[in-house]
Amino acid sequence: MGVSLKQMQYALAVARSGHFGRAAEACAISQPALSQQILALEGQCGTPLFDRLRSGIRLTPFGREFITLAQEVIKRAEALDSFVLGHNGQPDRPIRFGLIPTVAPYLLPEIFPALNRDLPDVDFTVSENRTEALISGLVDGNLDVALIGTAAPDNGPRLVSRPLFDDPFVLATASSEDTSEPVSLASLAPERILLLDEGHCFRDQAIAACRLGSDPARTFAATSLSTIVEFVANGQGVTLLPRIALRKEATDPRIAIHDLVAPGAGRLLSLVWREGSPFGTTFDRMVEVIRTGRGAGS
Repeated sequence: MGVSLKQMQYALAVARSGHFGRAAEACAISQPALSQQILALEGQCGTPLFDRLRSGIRLTPFGREFITLAQEVIKRAEALDSFVLGHNGQPDRPIRFGLIPTVAPYLLPEIFPALNRDLPDVDFTVSENRTEALISGLVDGNLDVALIGTAAPDNGPRLVSRPLFDDPFVLATASSEDTSEPVSLASLAPERILLLDEGHCFRDQAIAACRLGSDPARTFAATSLSTIVEFVANGQGVTLLPRIALRKEATDPRIAIHDLVAPGAGRLLSLVWREGSPFGTTFDRMVEVIRTGRGAGS
């Protein structure tokens, strides 16, 4: 049995991330399953591809040559897929659509009915992951298209990025607090600002907006905006929220929402896919549907 494309994709993900756990997250499989595939691949090769270190992994000399060849094989396989599918942009399988966690629960209920209505011949499988994992999924071929809240990286394989709409930030405080409108971010006490944990692009954007520095170790970190909002409602700090989240996260009467002093802060949501995808026409249609299909209150 020869080396499979899937095994090569897994090896590329490990090589790119330098970590089995992050590679498994990017490939949307469990870490034991990915590790088993890599071990099977190394068994076929008769030699390790990776040195397992306490700090992560490192490619062996054989592994470096393997990855170089695997990248070329996957590139050619994608070119063959494009040739077979043609250029009409009509997929013959479900589109693998990834979204970041600070977008998915707030935007999907609005845009998914519109996507199903305006693209009735297209099926979707939807997943949620952090920006880095989504980009890795696009690069490795495990995802077709992703909705992110930051600019696509300009290193590595080229990605097509289409802007969707601006998503301004607002400040959430406990309603019991006396807060003047609009709020200057410079006036906020850094130790009171609650953040998502590391790896979320929204965390990085909040840190930049509030000028907290590169390592705000004294700040709280949570796994979801809903968790942070509960802490805010209990008077344990304040946080920035994207405006698209307000209809879900700001319904508690214990929460007060405040506009920011101009120019404020925010993010640009974008749809991203790999350049040369045979589904580019479909993704361009998705961009138009998302721009027009979301609710007026977003």
